[in-house]
Amino acid sequence: MLATRRVEGAGMGRHFRWLWTSYAISAYGSGLGFGAFPLIAVLVLHSGPAQVSALSAIGPAVGALIALPLGPWVEFRRKRPVMITMDLVRFAAMMTIPCAYAFGLLSFVQLLVVSAVVAAAKIAFNAASGAFVKELVPPSQLLVANARFESTTWSSIAVGPPLGGAAVGLFGPVTTVVADAVSYLLSALGITAIRRRDEHRPVRAAGSRLRFGDVLDGWRHLLTHRALRPFFLNHLLTSGLIMATEPLLAVLMLGRLGFPPWQFGLAFAAPCVGGFIGSRLARRVVARFGRDRILLVVGTLRAVWLIGLAFVRPGVVGLLTVMLVEFAIIACMSLYNPVFVTYRLEQTPPDRIARTLTAWSISSSASIAVCSALGGVLASWTSPRTALVVAGLLILATPLLLPRRRELLGAGAPAAAVTSSRAASQVGADASGGVRE
Repeated sequence: MLATRRVEGAGMGRHFRWLWTSYAISAYGSGLGFGAFPLIAVLVLHSGPAQVSALSAIGPAVGALIALPLGPWVEFRRKRPVMITMDLVRFAAMMTIPCAYAFGLLSFVQLLVVSAVVAAAKIAFNAASGAFVKELVPPSQLLVANARFESTTWSSIAVGPPLGGAAVGLFGPVTTVVADAVSYLLSALGITAIRRRDEHRPVRAAGSRLRFGDVLDGWRHLLTHRALRPFFLNHLLTSGLIMATEPLLAVLMLGRLGFPPWQFGLAFAAPCVGGFIGSRLARRVVARFGRDRILLVVGTLRAVWLIGLAFVRPGVVGLLTVMLVEFAIIACMSLYNPVFVTYRLEQTPPDRIARTLTAWSISSSASIAVCSALGGVLASWTSPRTALVVAGLLILATPLLLPRRRELLGAGAPAAAVTSSRAASQVGADASGGVRE
């Protein structure tokens, strides 16, 4: 057993370790810079609520539009150079903010432009990295790899924002932007260290050129695949409703209930420990209960907790309520995400991964924007608590969109998936050396 585990761990290879290190640096930099743009808009540019809301919505939305034609472009290029380029683009765009701030030239329009560029580069990077991971990591190790990324994501969210807030207080409003920008540069250097001579270069059919239809191939795959279609629709509503509650909860807790900002930050940072725990358990739980059962059961459990946010009250009890609800949601998400990401990679042809991931990211961003906007309108007509109740009730219906067990079985499992399942059953779930989204 021990020898098997050593061989399995060695199968990840130093190339993956470089990739994981680069991802961790970038994730922690983004954690430090979490909320930096709205903070700069308020503290430096003295923007009002409407402008801050526009910054949170317009930048990512425009970035998604920019990223729309990038899916086919990424698909038929080597993925490592694309990832390096997107990291460098984000570094250059982010560094314009402290430079403009130093010369007194910073403007709200610049924040919007940088936000859009970073959002587009992030979508292209994620599309390339998903395809690169599938090529880099042995099929039996995909779940371990994705769980490592997931745990890194949640630990960075738990640690980064509190440290970022302290850094802003000590060193000024653009400090975390500089840290975030430098993390992209270091990430690019780490990915550069992955020197693989055998990296696959996708080739289009002879004489064929990119067509508009190529842009839609990702959606075509998601909507025609027997199991991915219900997962896709479920994700759009689930993620949109969960993310829509964040601004509503901020207004309720910081405004009407009078929580101080540090308690509000603690309410979201501390539960991220659940994300670390859930992702580390992913392989062990799949080995014991099976992938399909985890996707359906945990995919359902994600939806049952949100309604608890509608019952927040002032004081310690209210703070603990938020923390427990967020912990439960995050633990379920972090267990579900690496399992599903692995399944999605297994069910997507190699020549369509980048376009599929681009379509997924763009659709997710659009869903979050729409749900957040509708939640804000409902809260303005009624109250934030009423909007939270509606979101909590609506999300209870989302498990109905999950595929049935027979649809998962009918979708077929590639040989890689069978190998992965057998390896998990034989080796066990030791994710201690193992793997954000």
